Amino acid sequence: MKVVIAGAGKVGRAIARELIANHHDVLLVDRDPQLAVPGVVQGASVLLADACEVSSLDQADLPNCQVVVAATGDDKVNLVVSLLAKTEYGVPRVVARVNHPKNEWMFDESWGVDVAVSTPRMLSALVEEAVTVGDLVRLFSFRQGNANLVEMTLASDSPVVGQRVGDQAWPPDTALVAIVRGPRVITPSADEPLDVGDELLFVAAPEHEYELQVMLGHA
Repeated sequence: MKVVIAGAGKVGRAIARELIANHHDVLLVDRDPQLAVPGVVQGASVLLADACEVSSLDQADLPNCQVVVAATGDDKVNLVVSLLAKTEYGVPRVVARVNHPKNEWMFDESWGVDVAVSTPRMLSALVEEAVTVGDLVRLFSFRQGNANLVEMTLASDSPVVGQRVGDQAWPPDTALVAIVRGPRVITPSADEPLDVGDELLFVAAPEHEYELQVMLGHA
């Protein structure tokens, strides 16, 4: 898979390393000559250019790119890159970094964004997830699919403790995707019992989160 990353700062470089480790073809684009240096990430190509300019995106060969990641530290730049990638080049998947929570509302399909990653929101969710038992915590939003990745750690008084996964009538548009039990990550099967302290990960439609909360814990 060919991935173009706009922004060769710490975030862009970290993403590039992960993708290269998974055998993807990565191009980093940045207008800062101190960042867009060949070899800045081993295995990644580098383009010294302004990703907000169509001529730069032509150089990056966006028509043959499967994913664009707008990962700069400037929300305006990330929105422009996302919009150009989607509307001018029809890139199938556009992922954008949100730096400031007040701008999060703009990062949607109208700006060409398929997935918006808000660092402040993710950090807040991870803090909640670490300290919260018995309450549903939203970890991530899939904008294009109108669904969220949510988590709940089962408390001792949860009504589903001791029951099998297959015995549960989950709300509509809700899927249990993993159970984290201590050091283990379990793929849910119908016969898998649910236990106190299990971290349940769901992909769920926002309108059914409250129903799931009631089912697993309490309102």
